[in-house]
Amino acid sequence: MALQEKLDRFNKQQEKCQSMLSNIAAKSSSSRAAAAPKPAPAPPFSGARPSAPVKFSNDTERLQHINSIRKSPVGAQMKRVIDILFQTRQAFTLEQINEACYVDVNGNRDVFEGLRKNPKVYYDGKRFSYKAKHDVKNKNELLVLIRKFIEGIAVIDLKDAYPNVMEDLQALKAAGQIWLLSNFDSQEDIAFPNDPRVPIKVDDDLKELFRSIELPRDMLDIEKDLQKNGMKPATNTAKRRAAAQVQGISAKPKPKQKNKEFSKKAKLTNAHLPELFQNLKNS
Repeated sequence: MALQEKLDRFNKQQEKCQSMLSNIAAKSSSSRAAAAPKPAPAPPFSGARPSAPVKFSNDTERLQHINSIRKSPVGAQMKRVIDILFQTRQAFTLEQINEACYVDVNGNRDVFEGLRKNPKVYYDGKRFSYKAKHDVKNKNELLVLIRKFIEGIAVIDLKDAYPNVMEDLQALKAAGQIWLLSNFDSQEDIAFPNDPRVPIKVDDDLKELFRSIELPRDMLDIEKDLQKNGMKPATNTAKRRAAAQVQGISAKPKPKQKNKEFSKKAKLTNAHLPELFQNLKNS
């Protein structure tokens, strides 16, 4: 019996010790979680290379971009606004301009006044919009405008009328409704109406001058004269003749016959513009 009692006391002591150890461990873990130390400030720079580069968020980059735009010169900010107006062809309020291109027109008096006075910008008191030199919006209106300019209208004045105006000009030319002739001084095209209802009278001295111009017989000489006057020939006779010699074909040009309908003084005239002078023989 004495041995059994000792064994029972020993087991109880073991259980008590185990319970005490469990309580101590639980208290220790809870105290560490509650009193976790705050992150220590970064140590002073020691010259060591950081482990990874610092990256800005997208919002930070956007704010930096907006700040750089608003600190840019007034002319650069105006150009951003005019580009938006030109590309969209819509009217924008000051707030909409700010959202579209980050230019604070409302907060920058110089930008506001510059846009208001710009000849390419229209301001109705609330909205800014693009103002082209000629107010046309489609091919039909473009044709009506060109027909008002019998003496011709510069294509450069039409380029900003609406986005696809150049395609419409080529379509009108292909349909025979207008002529596009080059101005060799400015290297810009001039659009002329080709309306049969428009009467065109050619002066007699111009007719005589036209008939008196004698062109070279050889196409090589004609191409040289064109190049001297700043024009690019549509043909390349030297290349064509060289290819003909390689193929064993005679490259001798055929003699051109005189146009008996013109005066005897004229041997070969401006035959490359028949549509302009097709009624000369009847005048």
